[in-house]
Amino acid sequence: MSRKFKTSQKKREDYIYYTTEGTRIVISPVEDGVTEALIETLHNYDDADVDEQRRYDYRITAHLGSYYDGEGKEANDRNKYLADDSHNPESILIEKEMEADHQELLEGLAEAMKSLTEKEKKLFQDKFVEGRTNVSIAKEMGISETMVRKNLKKMYEKLGATLAK
Repeated sequence: MSRKFKTSQKKREDYIYYTTEGTRIVISPVEDGVTEALIETLHNYDDADVDEQRRYDYRITAHLGSYYDGEGKEANDRNKYLADDSHNPESILIEKEMEADHQELLEGLAEAMKSLTEKEKKLFQDKFVEGRTNVSIAKEMGISETMVRKNLKKMYEKLGATLAK
């Protein structure tokens, strides 16, 4: 029979357990031919069992129980450990298509970048690669932030026209 609570440190002189029928048995040191060390070991085993049961109860209620939708159906999409889509042919095909589309866009962008002037390439580098603000770019170039915005707009239009072809 598993325990739900640990025995208090003050009440550990004797070891009390219950049989499956519910009979209470008390083991006392010296009287029953056992040592205090054996009684301490029995209490430690019980403590370990109580801790394990608490961990199990927490895991079930906090984790596994939350992976159901309101109608009692499993919601595998909420837990990556409950559903393994790594060998799903549909997801593999979609991923490959997305990679191909991404690669195509990158090649188109590389081609479009060839149409930019050195000044526009530097602006692209500062803005998108280095992630700088328009204000810091304007300060470095010695122009106003408005001019940086206008130059970016021109660059967007130029890249958009080249990519649209």
